Amino acid sequence: MAILPLLLCLLPLAPASSPPQPATASPCPRRCRCQTQSLPLSVLCPGAGLLFVPPSLDRRAAELRLADNFIAAVRRRDLANMTGLLHLSLSRNTIRHVAAGAFADLRALRALHLDGNRLTSLGEGQLRGLVNLRHLILSNNQLAALAAGALDDCAETLEDLDLSYNNLEQLPWEALGRLGNVNTLGLDHNLLASVPAGAFSRLHKLARLDMTSNRLTTIPPDPLFSRLPLLARPRGSPASALVLAFGGNPLHCNCELVWLRRLAREDDLEACASPPALGGRYFWAVGEEEFVCEPPVVTHRSPPLAVPAGRPAALRCRAVGDPEPRVRWVSPQGRLLGNSSRARAFPNGTLELLVTEPGDGGIFTCIAANAAGEATAAVELTVGPPPPPQLANSTSCDPPRDGDPDTLTPPSAASASASASAKAADTGPPTDRGVQVTEHGATAALIQWPDQRPIPGIRMYQIQYNSSADDILVYRMIPADSSSFLLTDLASGRTYDLCVLAVYEDSATGLTATRPVGCNHFSTEPSLRPCGAPHAPFLGGTMIIALGGVIVASVLVFIFVLLMRYKVHGGQPPGKAKASAPVSSVCSQTNGALGTMPAPPAPEPAAPRAHTVVQLDCEPWGPSHEPTGP
Repeated sequence: MAILPLLLCLLPLAPASSPPQPATASPCPRRCRCQTQSLPLSVLCPGAGLLFVPPSLDRRAAELRLADNFIAAVRRRDLANMTGLLHLSLSRNTIRHVAAGAFADLRALRALHLDGNRLTSLGEGQLRGLVNLRHLILSNNQLAALAAGALDDCAETLEDLDLSYNNLEQLPWEALGRLGNVNTLGLDHNLLASVPAGAFSRLHKLARLDMTSNRLTTIPPDPLFSRLPLLARPRGSPASALVLAFGGNPLHCNCELVWLRRLAREDDLEACASPPALGGRYFWAVGEEEFVCEPPVVTHRSPPLAVPAGRPAALRCRAVGDPEPRVRWVSPQGRLLGNSSRARAFPNGTLELLVTEPGDGGIFTCIAANAAGEATAAVELTVGPPPPPQLANSTSCDPPRDGDPDTLTPPSAASASASASAKAADTGPPTDRGVQVTEHGATAALIQWPDQRPIPGIRMYQIQYNSSADDILVYRMIPADSSSFLLTDLASGRTYDLCVLAVYEDSATGLTATRPVGCNHFSTEPSLRPCGAPHAPFLGGTMIIALGGVIVASVLVFIFVLLMRYKVHGGQPPGKAKASAPVSSVCSQTNGALGTMPAPPAPEPAAPRAHTVVQLDCEPWGPSHEPTGP
């Protein structure tokens, strides 16, 4: 019990516990000014000559200004753990690269300024984590591509998006349509050539839309525009008004822009670029009745076409109108044709059937449509039986034809009749009696026209022609004193549309003008393959086969000779036979009969005898020679 009073006496002597100290703040980066005395904390480094984001930043900062420096990249670690940052300015640097997830920790960020840099594209992961972003400024970069998912994390909160002064030719319009809270959208000074219909229909809070200085020739009607009054200037406009700016675009003033002309505007800064009759006039000074369109007219279609089954076929249809008509194709069964595994439809009006079948034959319908109406044309396709297989070494050929393929011949009655039927079926330029194709061959044609000297000031003639297989016009300039011309660069088996124009000086205006002399429609002869020697591939194959046969025969003869020698020497090579048994020379006396005698034993020495001349037959002696008898 005596210890308790002692403890009570010692308690007043214990030092009082000190209050908790705040965390030590990071030092202010060199050449920067830091506001750390009061909240919110700020780090200000504008124009400090920085080459990268300072690593010693105070991670508690709410405002970070790094504008007017030389920062070339934003790395993942540069802004890590800055969860309280509200405003970030990286304007007017040299940033070319932003790492994916570089802003992932900035979940409280509300304003991001990246204008005046060198960004060329913006991917899906570079703005990830900015779930509270309201202002995104990307102007004055070199952006040429914006990913469809680049704005996904901030789509519901973004209020201000500035993409002006970039190189954007296309935009993810579907992604922009999800920015339901955006008030200001800057798309000016880009390379946009078109805007899809309804692109802004869901932007109910949009107050300013700037599409100045792009490549727009038309602006499609949008529910947003019809719902809000359009005013040119924000000054004095009501809060619900939409400010739309679209000056500096090459507007094509036709019926597609009547809806815009009917809206009340306070200025007349926009101008028409086309058609020629309205070019240069102020948009708002053109009357509504002058915004007209021209219905489509089919100017060219393929003649009746016949192909064997299994081969491709190309059907062509060309049309003109204002606006440019869109060409579609309908099959003989009434189905609308498009890109599939067996067919391809091209924007220029060509329908290509990759592999034809017997059931594909019939009348195909070409439909050209625009805002003023539509026009149709029929193209007949006949699918015949498949061609017989061709032998690789076939030497069949067409009957010989007198003369060279370029030799000109007058058109026969049959060809004239076929040409007339083709003209009746085709929609090319009509034949004019003033321009005649007097002679033609496979690759050449002689064109004649009447003298046009009564036209005052005539300078020259111009010949225009193109093949049915393409739409490329070929021009030829002819002296004024000519009345005929020989075309020598034609393709065989093609149909051509040709027109002759007289180029003269108009005395009333002093300008060069043209007057049509006439047109014609003709076909060149098909190219025939003359009979002659076999083709080079055939000769080459024959020579290879013959040479191979000689080599094989030589090898077989060599093997046969070796086998015979092997048998003659008893199954052993000749060298071994000689080495295994010595060969002795046996001589036999022939006294009227020939025979082979066995080798006698070695004779004993005898006395010399008189020399006798006899005839001896010698042959080699070996193991295979056995005596035949005593």
